[in-house]
Amino acid sequence: MAHMAPPNRLSGETSPYLLQHAHNPVDWFPWGEDAFERARTEDKPVLLSIGYSSCHWCHVMERESFDDPGIAALMNELFVNIKVDREERPDVDDVYMKAVQLLIGRGGWPLTVFLTPDRRPFHGGTYFPPADRHGLPGFPRVLRAVAQAYRDCPGEIERAAKQLLSGVEHLDASSVRTETLDVSLPNRAATALLKHVDWVHGGIGGAPKFPHPQALQLFLRHHHETGRAEFLTAVRLSCERMAAGGVYDQIGGGFHRYSVDDQWLVPHFEKMLYDNAQLPRVYLDAYQTTGHEDFRRVVEETLDYVLREMRDEGGAFYSSTDADSEGVEGEFFVWTPSDLKVVLGPEEAELVGRYWDITAAGNFEGRSIPHPVASIEDLARRCGRSLEATRRTVAGARARLYAARSARIPPARDEKVLVSWNALAISALADAGRVLDSRTYLDAARSGADFLWSELRRDGRLLHVWARGIAKQPAFLDDHAFLAAAWLDLFEATADGAHLDRAREVWELVETYFHDERGGYFFTPSDGETLIARSKSGTDGALPSGNGVAAIVLQRLHALTGQERYRMRAEEILRLYHDAAADQPFAYATYLEALEWWTRTATEVVILGQPQHAATQALWDVVRRAYLPRRILVRVDPNDPSPPAPAHGRRTRDGRPTAYVCRNFTCSEPVTDARDLARLLDAATGP
Repeated sequence: MAHMAPPNRLSGETSPYLLQHAHNPVDWFPWGEDAFERARTEDKPVLLSIGYSSCHWCHVMERESFDDPGIAALMNELFVNIKVDREERPDVDDVYMKAVQLLIGRGGWPLTVFLTPDRRPFHGGTYFPPADRHGLPGFPRVLRAVAQAYRDCPGEIERAAKQLLSGVEHLDASSVRTETLDVSLPNRAATALLKHVDWVHGGIGGAPKFPHPQALQLFLRHHHETGRAEFLTAVRLSCERMAAGGVYDQIGGGFHRYSVDDQWLVPHFEKMLYDNAQLPRVYLDAYQTTGHEDFRRVVEETLDYVLREMRDEGGAFYSSTDADSEGVEGEFFVWTPSDLKVVLGPEEAELVGRYWDITAAGNFEGRSIPHPVASIEDLARRCGRSLEATRRTVAGARARLYAARSARIPPARDEKVLVSWNALAISALADAGRVLDSRTYLDAARSGADFLWSELRRDGRLLHVWARGIAKQPAFLDDHAFLAAAWLDLFEATADGAHLDRAREVWELVETYFHDERGGYFFTPSDGETLIARSKSGTDGALPSGNGVAAIVLQRLHALTGQERYRMRAEEILRLYHDAAADQPFAYATYLEALEWWTRTATEVVILGQPQHAATQALWDVVRRAYLPRRILVRVDPNDPSPPAPAHGRRTRDGRPTAYVCRNFTCSEPVTDARDLARLLDAATGP
């Protein structure tokens, strides 16, 4: 078939997604001037196709259209064709996604955009089938119509391109700064968001249902701030139901991208690194708040999955795994009763099938996605077994099913290393290492950060992506902001001042190459490739907002260094996006967290003591276990000649390891007893 076609231009790329298309009969170009020069020379429109390797519908469109010799011939005749990996070039994806959203009111991948030879979009959509169906025009019909319009109606094409470009530029043009920051905005947003909680199944909104980690953390912070029970109820319900659904991989750990139903049962089966970096932090915060051991279990199972299955031998983390295996969505993850019997034997298969809802009828296309439909206690009672024996049976079955599943053909893994996504994983590991006192997680965090520092920098500048041993592409704002945050999280977890130094070094790059004199930071560097628009956004998507994270990082750096310039830059961001966040608070959860840092101040905890001293460790144990949503944690040796700013002028009491707690510009009396420190933290951070 088409996959036997000779390799096209994509065969020299490093992106796994582009390499998947290297044997299409389409004459693909990678993104670059060569493609647009060809379009100008031949006076052809450009067909830009953007996707990513774990995207199910991207694979469908490839099989149906890009592998079809007839459709490929039509594409080659009428267009210059460019294929882009959205994860490798999020700047290109961002610009053209906005154009398509303006055109049709929605977006998604695969993204299909038609451009003039000067890179301006004039038409587009997402997935197109190979023939007319489901109310969608067939791709060949679209190709012919667009090519004819480009040839016969140049005036209309020019008007459409001008209008779209103007719309894209306008989306990120905000330079209006509010004079007054509304201190009540985060709480009002959290309260309003409660109305959208699904109080039956957890989560926010209906199907398809995404986890929305930033919103859940907003609820946790406001429960902590106000004591209002409904905030915590929303988080507990959501975390419990997600962890008991098919959206959570019950056998191997880790979260799938989202659920297609409102009960968290049937996932879209791809697994993304960014979900499995952000969600453990939600569960970790929920564990600290509630003491619920199941939340701790999910943190550990998810991070263990990342370390086991998504880690490069150099210490960095891969991007994603596919929804499909053997050409079938979910094939790797589903079971039948007979599958269980082969692995476990009849008796255990019966018990485990009842626990995980693995039945003859199935819950997904005739087979079953494992999800617990009873507690271990209920299962033991119904089966007439002891609780401990039942727990051992289920745990043992899980391990044996995992081993059996590992012998199946796995979903493809995208082995790109992206700085931004890796930084989120490093932060999660650093936080979990600190809270759970896990050397394994702290070592993994350090190793991942060191990989980025050694392999994804060139001439002092950060690069965005590494694959097949090659790092390339100037890094974006998200890469810098998330990595600076990760270094700060490592500093808090380890007390190693080198991590703080690296955070500051990263931030100097942001100031030099990304700052906008009107306020905030652009997504692309000033010396990067010039696209048709230079975006600057404050909204969250699947990832937190780069400007939102920047505003938090800047306030942390200000607290740790005392340098006023960091605080001034944070204020710029807060004033720039304040009115937009007031209008659309659900899209600005990270910004709202930054605003909370500004209006409510952080809890600063300084511990002075020799690291190896048991009393120093006892004080640290109190701090690391506490849920402190806005925190500055500093541990220093009393003999350190240049400690971070919060420790300046601090002295031990009677030569013993000593802790200080400060909030709202007021500091407690120093304490040397762990119980006294626990009381201070309760008083400083409670509602």
